Amino acid sequence: MRVNVRVRNEWLLVPAKSSKLTVDWLGKQALARYRTLKDYDQEEQDSVLEIRKSPGGSLLFPDDHIEDVVENDGFVYTVLKSEETTDGVVSSSTMLQDVDATYKSPSEYLSLDGYSLSTDDMIKLGEGKYNIKLTDEAWEKVTAARNLLEKIVEENRVVYGVTTGFGKFSTVVVPPEKLNEMQENLIRSHAAGVGEPLTPERTRRLLALRINVIAKGHSGLSPKNLRSMIDAFNSSCLPLVPEKGTVGASGDLAPLSHLALGMMGEGKMWSPRTGWGDAKTILKMHGVEPIVLGPKEGLALINGAQLITALGTEAVERAAAIARQADVVAALTLDVLKGTNAAFDSQIHAARPHKGQMLVASNLRSLLASDVHPSQIFDQLCDRVQDAYTLRCCPQVHGIVNDTIEFVRGVLTTELNSATDNPMVFADRQKTISCGNFHGEYPAKVLDYLAIGVSELACISERRTERLVNPSLSELPAFLVNDGGNNSGFMIAHCTAAALVSENKVLTHPASVDSLPTSANQEDHVSMGGFSARKCLTVVEHVEQTLAIELLAACQGIEFHRPLKTTAPLEEVYQLVRSVVAPWDKDRYMAPDIEAATKLLREEKVWKAVKPYMDNYHAERQKAARISSSPVS
Repeated sequence: MRVNVRVRNEWLLVPAKSSKLTVDWLGKQALARYRTLKDYDQEEQDSVLEIRKSPGGSLLFPDDHIEDVVENDGFVYTVLKSEETTDGVVSSSTMLQDVDATYKSPSEYLSLDGYSLSTDDMIKLGEGKYNIKLTDEAWEKVTAARNLLEKIVEENRVVYGVTTGFGKFSTVVVPPEKLNEMQENLIRSHAAGVGEPLTPERTRRLLALRINVIAKGHSGLSPKNLRSMIDAFNSSCLPLVPEKGTVGASGDLAPLSHLALGMMGEGKMWSPRTGWGDAKTILKMHGVEPIVLGPKEGLALINGAQLITALGTEAVERAAAIARQADVVAALTLDVLKGTNAAFDSQIHAARPHKGQMLVASNLRSLLASDVHPSQIFDQLCDRVQDAYTLRCCPQVHGIVNDTIEFVRGVLTTELNSATDNPMVFADRQKTISCGNFHGEYPAKVLDYLAIGVSELACISERRTERLVNPSLSELPAFLVNDGGNNSGFMIAHCTAAALVSENKVLTHPASVDSLPTSANQEDHVSMGGFSARKCLTVVEHVEQTLAIELLAACQGIEFHRPLKTTAPLEEVYQLVRSVVAPWDKDRYMAPDIEAATKLLREEKVWKAVKPYMDNYHAERQKAARISSSPVS
């Protein structure tokens, strides 16, 4: 049998030819091989302190036989004596925290054809819910495009990026013997990104999206190299891709070059089984062939706005999730503040029939006091004519966010299924055409728009939190805590919400209004969409956190109305929150509560808690409408 053993940051394949060999022998053998291969001159007395399985980190007993505790071609890692600190604690980096012990390879496959990928598919691909495969028709198109490129090379035609240089060097004809080297040089030189690496989830989406673009059959990548990319995705072999460095035209060149570089077996790569390592080693350990680039294939891997779009799909789906739940949180706050639901009457919103506005008003009606879901807190005899805008105008403010999300999702869905190469290969016409489909202006603009739109949810939420914690507005104890002065309650939680909203005001300045010429002025207008996407994700995160603070404050407000109860769906929300956050009877460490509430929102548990009640409300309303419209006998 053979075992993959990690010593320091290197993976070594160690054969174990005898069934009698022990875990202790395996550790010593791996260290000896590491010393030989790496000229390891650290003190000769260094030894293996322990050996653990990967993933999972299970500690292996030194005297056990290898075959009893490690499967053939399995993975283990060593902890050396030299990696132990003076107090006997092993460094956290040594413990391979970058190995994902929870990852399970999916059994379901998603078929890619270049035409039908959705934003929801992208989320699930990032989460590792699917492996991928291409349709037969997509394979035919990919093969036809590659055949045309090989014909062009054989005929010595002059075609940009195939037989010429790139950008400013587009007029330089490259001799046939250097065409492959030119493509490799392109990837190596363009892999110039900086910053933190993308998370595995985001890299999965990026790789899947680039495969989907190639599947359209306009890129010219060889079927063999495309199969290697699919194999890498299905093994979750993910190259290191720094998040910064793209100007969003001619595509996301730097990040996509890092993606391609890893597929070439160069640079760093991650997989759930191995953690980080050299790309060549990680690919080999998973039985994936590194790609070998032919004419145009480097260019075929890096033209296009796939980083902007991949990040954008996460932003728009998270924005949709928090927008739905913002209605629920606002409803809870309104009931705690004894607000009126008169402003949500259906006739009001039919008179101004924006789709999002009508949806939010309908959501609020299904959550607030009604004959279907009565509230003991709601005061029908209240003489208040109208509420403040942050309560009364939720349908108008939340509504446009919903409409923005729908618009952005539509543009991104088109982008997910668009060919973005230059030149484009048209096998049916037996020609290539230079173009500008790589330009990232579409996703850049809509993600700036999304950031502006969704930020308003945090803006109005923070104002509702202010009404909850301010006793002159809420008729509740100051900062929602008893024994004020000794306790500060939600005082600084509200400050945190205000800080997040203020940050969003800066982050919503559009990145795509800027442009700096690059490539010796050949690329004289760019989208700057990479930052549009990254800051949009930050804005969405701030919105989630701000609404989590309002959710906690509203639930705390409920405590001061007890024993009265709110509506059934909102009581369900209260119970959900109380399953992870206790009532605030005196001051305690606040940050974990905010984190727990944010997690509930991010996992959409608040929406899932109320959805059955909302469906029941609408069903009862439809039933009542049918009865009232029936002819009198």
